[in-house]
Amino acid sequence: MANFNTKTIRNIALLGHGSSGKTSFAEAMLYRTHAIDRLGKPSEGNTVSDYDAEEIKRGYSISSSIIPITYKDCKINFIDSPGFLDFVGESLQAARVADSAIIVVDGKAGVEVGTELAWDYATDAGIPKAFFINKFDDPECRFKKAFDSLREHFGVTVCPITIPMIEVDKVIGFLNLVDMRTYVYDKEGNISESPIPEAFMPVAEEYRNMLFESIAQTSDELMDKFFNEEEITYDEAVEAIHEGIIHGDIVPVFCGAAAKMWGILTVLDTIVASFPRPTARKVEVDIDGNDVAIEPDGETKLFVFKTIADPFVGKMSFFKVMNGELKKDMTLTNNTSGVQEKMAHIYTMRGKKQTEVDSLCCGDIGMIAKLNKTNTNDTLALSSATKYNTIKYPTPYMTMSIVPTAKGDEDKISSGITKLLEEDLTLRYENNAETKQMVVSGLGDIHLEVITSKLKSRFGTSVTLDTPKIPYRETITKTVEVEGKHKKQSGGHGQYGHVKIKFAPGEAEGLTFTESIFGGSVPKNFHPAVEKGLQEAMQKGVAGYPMVNLAANLYDGSYHDVDSSEMSFKLAANLAYKECLKLANPVLLEPIGAMNVTIPEAYVGDVMGDLTKRRGRVMGMNPAEKKGYTIIDAEIPKAETLDYPISLRAMTQGRGSFDYEFIRYEQVPANIAQKIIAANKTEE
Repeated sequence: MANFNTKTIRNIALLGHGSSGKTSFAEAMLYRTHAIDRLGKPSEGNTVSDYDAEEIKRGYSISSSIIPITYKDCKINFIDSPGFLDFVGESLQAARVADSAIIVVDGKAGVEVGTELAWDYATDAGIPKAFFINKFDDPECRFKKAFDSLREHFGVTVCPITIPMIEVDKVIGFLNLVDMRTYVYDKEGNISESPIPEAFMPVAEEYRNMLFESIAQTSDELMDKFFNEEEITYDEAVEAIHEGIIHGDIVPVFCGAAAKMWGILTVLDTIVASFPRPTARKVEVDIDGNDVAIEPDGETKLFVFKTIADPFVGKMSFFKVMNGELKKDMTLTNNTSGVQEKMAHIYTMRGKKQTEVDSLCCGDIGMIAKLNKTNTNDTLALSSATKYNTIKYPTPYMTMSIVPTAKGDEDKISSGITKLLEEDLTLRYENNAETKQMVVSGLGDIHLEVITSKLKSRFGTSVTLDTPKIPYRETITKTVEVEGKHKKQSGGHGQYGHVKIKFAPGEAEGLTFTESIFGGSVPKNFHPAVEKGLQEAMQKGVAGYPMVNLAANLYDGSYHDVDSSEMSFKLAANLAYKECLKLANPVLLEPIGAMNVTIPEAYVGDVMGDLTKRRGRVMGMNPAEKKGYTIIDAEIPKAETLDYPISLRAMTQGRGSFDYEFIRYEQVPANIAQKIIAANKTEE
């Protein structure tokens, strides 16, 4: 690939709802610019973008991929991202390093949840947006419905650039509203161009008026012309579109059919002419929120936005050159870890294909392998201490336990997941000592399914997913006085330990041990053994769960000069503890968490009703920052949240989100406690 400078680089994130056609759009761009000689299809597993074994098997994207093309002396780095909510981290990575976004919309469905979320990702990243309404080779697509839904959701900044020519419910071509010409495509995607026929002038004028309404927002002069019904010239319109896209003042809408390459060249021409270059925003933001100037001729700085744990290549770090020029064999300092990393081999990527290069200019995107001390969100620089603003990932709450299908695979599983954790920052893993389970948390059930598949395909270990155990606790509710006597005679020295202990509910989480012995009925050197015996016994209560908040006062007992020992008093304490469990009315405790659920106002009733069914307590409601959204504050048992990510997604059509944080333990209702205890005894 030829050398490029910053002015000729365009970085564009492809965002949108699942199955809207983002990968097909990227494939069409590759084919139209002769980067490939065969048009692949996601359903056939032969596209450049979806190259991972899991993507080929499933027929849709699960990770973002870099798709660079060359068109009219420009290098356009498309970042194709997944549309499914389980893989939102990949979309956030794409938006972080892109300089603009094209949101692909299904022409039949119009605005979907993924469309709204894609808009939010691009808005939060501060990058301009455009829409491509796709699939107009399908006779059921309706441009008016799709376009009206875009304007309704996102406002009058949304403006049409191309619209379909429809004749008896069939798309026969497209109208360009800027130059007022028609484009008709043959089977190869080649264009025949002509002026707009008279029969299509009314619809062209209708949508052109919408275009002018939008571009009028970009300057006072054009606003005056629009309201005074004066003519906006072709040159004025082109300039307004150019400036409007760069500054995000307008959101152009293109349409076509990626699978047949309809509308692709029009988008490419607009990208080259009007989409922003990497220096358009002039500054980047550091981790403290301060502006950092973008200087193509300045010091070399990179931002690592993605990591892949490849079992053959090793750790692959994808980066954007944020400042200066990166040259082969440079040594840069990782400003997060402080480690120096040598840039021995620099690659550009097209799907899985690697092309080694000697340098990359400011704004370009590349990959370096085997930077073992560098991770996603790290900044590497030649000398400065800059740390660029990091990608904020959602917290995963869909938790499952991992069960090895083969004994002794625990170490392999742990090693494999450690590598996947470097790759996927929406994944969490814990080897829970209390429940004796390996647990993994992701953004949804499909996300976790993909993780188990990767463990098998990449690291050769098979696992199944199961419901995780809840870390219940037990405590007593009454004060009791009991005794424990351990006496055993078996020839020679015997064993003798005798304690009287007062048990009561304690203030501290663990054991609060005191002694009030008078007269030395239990010598002081045996007191630690009594305490240790109680601590060991507390690992299991009546139901088999750890005992908490227990106060124990050793107030009396007896000993034998010869037969008493530390072990005897530990065993005596254990016997006293067991008596306590019989008399002190022990109860089961469960973890309770604070949950903040952010949802559209229309779903408040459904969500509150569901929280109540889950034994949740609604503590209050507040308006969210996002218009039309509400935050419900609630407290809810952890046991009732195991499937909540899926349920909330179903209730709100994917628009809802939540945070959950443990706050305390509370007593489990008696009827539910009986079921939990019975189930636990069955497992044992």
